[in-house]
Amino acid sequence: MSDDQPSTHQTDAAATAERPAAAPDAPLTLLLVRHGRTRYNAEHRIQGWCDSELTDDGWAGVHATAEHLRGAGLSAAYASPSGRTVATAERILVHHPDVALTRHDGLREFSFGDFEAVPEHELWGQVDAHAMFREVFEGNFPGLPGGEPGDVYLERVTQVFAQIEQGHGPGETVLVVSHGVTLMAYLVMADARPDAPLLNASVTTVHIHPDGRREVVAVGVDPSGEAVGVPPLPRVDGGSEPGV
Repeated sequence: MSDDQPSTHQTDAAATAERPAAAPDAPLTLLLVRHGRTRYNAEHRIQGWCDSELTDDGWAGVHATAEHLRGAGLSAAYASPSGRTVATAERILVHHPDVALTRHDGLREFSFGDFEAVPEHELWGQVDAHAMFREVFEGNFPGLPGGEPGDVYLERVTQVFAQIEQGHGPGETVLVVSHGVTLMAYLVMADARPDAPLLNASVTTVHIHPDGRREVVAVGVDPSGEAVGVPPLPRVDGGSEPGV
């Protein structure tokens, strides 16, 4: 379900009407932003449906991203309803006061169930992270105890991005602020899985062409140049693989 009520920002119909008409073959541009770094990120805790506040360096990264996107010419903005994503989106929209923020449940992070907020090593000591996320993205992961099955998760992510893509037209630029796994799931749908997890407050650009083709133009751009990297996900055999 989505919340169609704007939060903080109101749409200015007159400003929207002044935008020049786009060429019919112009792509729709999605700017995918991962939320700023949070306390649980810094503490290496599992963070899916649970939430924690942005850290000082997390806010610094978000400010850099907001400045980077100042001239993006946004026509719409969507975010997961989690506090960390809404805070990130609202800071970006300071430079786009005519754009309303729509919160959508479909953009929430994958639910880790009983492992929410626990130290990451406790989960990765029991589950092969690389294999788990591969199954999540394929839609056949059964889910962690108390968590979300992979098919249910993938269906909601598919639906929300289809709704966003179909709800906007050629030449528009749309901001989508979400989470590391959820944005990665969408990129996998676009046949472009990155080799490393998306950095906090990073920007990934995807063009949706009029024929429906998705073109990933840039992945994980870090406007601050100082985002803290995410270590590779561990494997139960003691090795590691690039994570999400």
